Amino acid sequence: MDSGIGLLAAAAVVRRLRPDADLVLSSDPGSMPWGPRTPEDVTARALAVAEAAAQHRPDALIVACNTASVRALSALRARLEPEVPVIGTVPAIKPAAAGGGPVAIWATPSTTGSPYQRGLIGEFAEGVSVTEVACPGLADAVEHGDQEAIDAAIAAAAERTPGDVRAVVLGCTHYELVAERIRTAVQQPGLPPLALHGSAGAVAAQALRRIGELPDPSAPAEGSLTVLLSGSEGGLSATALAYEEGRLLQEVSPAR
Repeated sequence: MDSGIGLLAAAAVVRRLRPDADLVLSSDPGSMPWGPRTPEDVTARALAVAEAAAQHRPDALIVACNTASVRALSALRARLEPEVPVIGTVPAIKPAAAGGGPVAIWATPSTTGSPYQRGLIGEFAEGVSVTEVACPGLADAVEHGDQEAIDAAIAAAAERTPGDVRAVVLGCTHYELVAERIRTAVQQPGLPPLALHGSAGAVAAQALRRIGELPDPSAPAEGSLTVLLSGSEGGLSATALAYEEGRLLQEVSPAR
């Protein structure tokens, strides 16, 4: 679940790990972005999106949204667990800091500088140089496939990113859909390759662990795909299919 197409990254990893998994993608794109909304509003919208998914009796729910994980994870778990394990998304600050830094964390303006993010930095990046970089408009541009706006938002964030940064944490799931464009904008000539740290791989693996399943990329590609838009069944949008992750989901698992 997510406000919009930020869930594509985690869903694509699940599909690669288990081609036989039945996937339900639940979102409410008309209400995104969730970042500027009040915590109460985010929680109400996240619960509605999650409950729409729960009607399909999933084995687990991935909250593929940083904002929803920050604002609504406790409420989602209180509503759905223990029947449905709920797996939240945490910015990959710990693995990024393990490389010694310097590290930049790209996130939405509401997450940047938040007590939540500062707490993760204090817990996992002590002694490492960390720069928090707000990326206004980037998630919205990715959601709508606005290429000029994507380029402008990435360029603006890259200008605020120190040149000696060796790792960038993608602190919004939408950013993972344009990861290589971010790498190109931040990579400095003559320096070692920049490391990008998203959350999709870790959250997909955790979801499989929670339900006692192992990765099996060789499994038959028989998994189905159900797309829920504000609770009603639909299909992947043209914008979603403009991204590699969306095309993978459409090709491997035709929508029902």
